[in-house]
Amino acid sequence: MNNGASATSPHNSFQTHFLDIHEVLPEDEEEEGVIKMEDNKLTSSKKGLQKPVKLRELKRPQRSFNRQVSLETGFSVLGVESKAKDEKKVLWRSGRSFGGFDSANRVGAEARKGDFNIFRTKSTLGKQNSLLPTRKEKEMETQRAEGATGLNEPVNKSVPVGRYFDALRGPELDQVKDSEDILLPKDEIWPFLLRFPINCFGICLGLSSQAVLWRALSTSPATKFLHVTPFINLSLWLLALATLISVSVTYLLKCIHYFEAVKREYFHPVRVNFFFAPWVVCMFLAIGLPPMLEPAKLHPAIWCAFMGPYFFLELKIYGQWLSGGKRRLCKVANPSSHLSVVGNFVGAILASKVGWIEAAKFLWSIGFAHYIVVFVTLYQRLPTSEALPKELHPVYSMFIAAPSAASIAWGSIYSEFDGCSRTCFFIALFLYISLVVRINFFTGFRFSVAWWSYTFPMTTASVATIKYAEQVPSVLSKGLALCLSFMSSTMVSVLFVSTLLHAFFWNTLFPNDLAIAITKKRLVKEKKPFKKAYDIKRWTKQALTKNNSGDKEFNGENKVV
Repeated sequence: MNNGASATSPHNSFQTHFLDIHEVLPEDEEEEGVIKMEDNKLTSSKKGLQKPVKLRELKRPQRSFNRQVSLETGFSVLGVESKAKDEKKVLWRSGRSFGGFDSANRVGAEARKGDFNIFRTKSTLGKQNSLLPTRKEKEMETQRAEGATGLNEPVNKSVPVGRYFDALRGPELDQVKDSEDILLPKDEIWPFLLRFPINCFGICLGLSSQAVLWRALSTSPATKFLHVTPFINLSLWLLALATLISVSVTYLLKCIHYFEAVKREYFHPVRVNFFFAPWVVCMFLAIGLPPMLEPAKLHPAIWCAFMGPYFFLELKIYGQWLSGGKRRLCKVANPSSHLSVVGNFVGAILASKVGWIEAAKFLWSIGFAHYIVVFVTLYQRLPTSEALPKELHPVYSMFIAAPSAASIAWGSIYSEFDGCSRTCFFIALFLYISLVVRINFFTGFRFSVAWWSYTFPMTTASVATIKYAEQVPSVLSKGLALCLSFMSSTMVSVLFVSTLLHAFFWNTLFPNDLAIAITKKRLVKEKKPFKKAYDIKRWTKQALTKNNSGDKEFNGENKVV
């Protein structure tokens, strides 16, 4: 056997370099091959125009087989040349495909089956990165990928926000439309960390807010007649703390091993709001601390540790809203955006508990200003925005969270449930009633972990009602507080049981997270509209006139010569 570098054709000049390894024919066979070639040339010349001589046949003899070895990965491909076609299969220079073939050349889910490394953190692929292309090779690959499909696009580049709305549907934009394709296979189970979404912090939101509610029920004078034991608050607080730790550790592992998937969740217009959730949960746990564990006064360092990351993150998000770029508020606003606002009110409550009243007023003003903007943007539904489908109706409960938390925060800052607190409370109460009378909005939907995030607005409204009943003690206010608290606890209990069933009995709690695997561009080619007959005639006339003018100019030049 011997090997030699094959000449690359012009149309393959931007592809990878490969080596052809083929058999060395004996001298007598080579002579016979040359004689046969000469005979073929003679016969083809005799035939004249019957069969044109192919340039490729004159340049190289026929080979029985060849083997192409990629200089990048070391994988080889055997290709048997057929008589009908003289084509070569070339290995692409793609460091993202470690199977030896480029995914752009393969069609369907089989082409990308099991290729989950595209979402892995780059540092975890240190050993595999030794096979990645160099800078020049990347430039060649970029030129090659211009005409290829979007299956082989770099996943570390941000997906345009409009792409999420075009490719996804569902309550949390977590379902891929039928006309779209994804980067990972749909017919097999993905690794657990890839299937673990940021929405799981919604479970912590629901449980931690319940700890705050049951603390208020056990300590408030308005509900003293219920004789609620403080051990319920302690049990819920410990359960919420354990859930927060487990969810945080799991998601931290996802950040370590699949950071590219985390980045895609951050660019998701709905899920980006859930990055505020861990810090809101921590503040809920500090506020709902059981009386037997609570110190005389919370240290301000607790507020700094929990509110600091939240504040820096909202500077980033609010800056995008204000700058008017691709992620401006009118384009990305959805009911989940309230999560990026309600934390200011929760932080104001915690600041008042640690004694920093001015910081609490500062956060309250920021939260209220942005709540008005988000509320108006979502309420008027701009003409460019599509109406919310039926599957999105449950997210309307997020409208209740911000005004309820604002009323509690104002009362905590000024130690009185005065006119401003009552105004915010009445706004939340009206929105709550408007949703309750439309009970059909919340029926017939598929269970999802994200539903947990819709329980804490109900819980926050219940706590605000208890505060109102303290200020305005009456049978109506106390009955309303008891009714809303019962509805909130019942909803959390139902979701808790459903979560356990889906997690341990049906194993359907974490399906494949298709939302993070969408392509940067749509892969389905749009059908071109049918050209009308008169357009074809017009284009034909234009082409004929151009040809006639060209012939006239050519004939004129010949005459001059």
